[in-house]
Amino acid sequence: MEATIAFPLLVGLVAVALFFDFLNGLHDAANSIATIVSTRVLRPHCAVFWAAFFNFIAFLFFGLHVAETVGKGIVDASIVTPAVIFAALVGAIVWNIVTWVAGIPSSSSHALIGGLVGAGVAKAGTGAIVWSGLGKTVAAIVLSPATGFVLALVLVLIVSWLFVRQTPFAVDNTFRVLQFFSASLYSLGHGGNDAQKTMGIIAVLLYSQGALGPTFHVPLWVVLTCQSALALGTLLGGWRIVHTMGSKITRLNPMQGFCAETGGAITLFAATWLGVPVSTTHTITGAIIGVGAARRVSAVRWGIAGNIVVAWVVTLPATAAISALTYLATRLAA
Repeated sequence: MEATIAFPLLVGLVAVALFFDFLNGLHDAANSIATIVSTRVLRPHCAVFWAAFFNFIAFLFFGLHVAETVGKGIVDASIVTPAVIFAALVGAIVWNIVTWVAGIPSSSSHALIGGLVGAGVAKAGTGAIVWSGLGKTVAAIVLSPATGFVLALVLVLIVSWLFVRQTPFAVDNTFRVLQFFSASLYSLGHGGNDAQKTMGIIAVLLYSQGALGPTFHVPLWVVLTCQSALALGTLLGGWRIVHTMGSKITRLNPMQGFCAETGGAITLFAATWLGVPVSTTHTITGAIIGVGAARRVSAVRWGIAGNIVVAWVVTLPATAAISALTYLATRLAA
């Protein structure tokens, strides 16, 4: 580890991490509210308040397994320095801003993971990577949307069978109510998985500076500030991405919205309990495609979905490159 840095610089780096967390909420607000907005169950501004509340209280329902994975399970904690953290955050923030402006629902989670890997490799080579942790994170790029897809598809089939004798009007009214619960569950899953990634970054930064003592852990104040930053970002919303997620991929009714959110929520709950940092964007997109495909394959705008997949594939190498260059630039400037 490098020598400890001045307290104001440490505070500044924590502030940059919280800014990333805020952007994560801003960028990923659509993940929590796209379906409930597109089905007109809630107006956009009501929906973001709803989602932000459940984003904030998520820490009451989950452990901190994801934070521990990000903090010490992607790159070796012993090589982490303030410069590595700064470079990782710059890469993730730049990518988030670029994709937010373009209205592309890319993954803030994988932007951060890519940033950590790029900065870690720039400092210490590939030996810095904890391959087991990175491996399960990369596997989740495929597994989380696939799981969301399958669960949402199965839920649509089950619900359609259970309500086959009901009128469309009755089904619509029932699922307008149920979608409040499914949206709440998805927002809990979003807050539980995504806020923990920034917790892990801040905790490993503090650990590298000796501020946590000999044992890596996540202090309560880190938990509360990260949940608050994510919820505030969600509160301000990401309306460009809401449009893409809620209507461009496929048109949704309340029953389909319920199935997409529930399938996505189950996926996020399982991943968070297992300590896997997954992408909420990937998960809900897979679930939305699943409910569209259950209606008919042509209901999904596969061209739009394909563009989103390309953004997913590019995210890890792009952020790794940006962060590596940032780290090298900071070393030259030092």
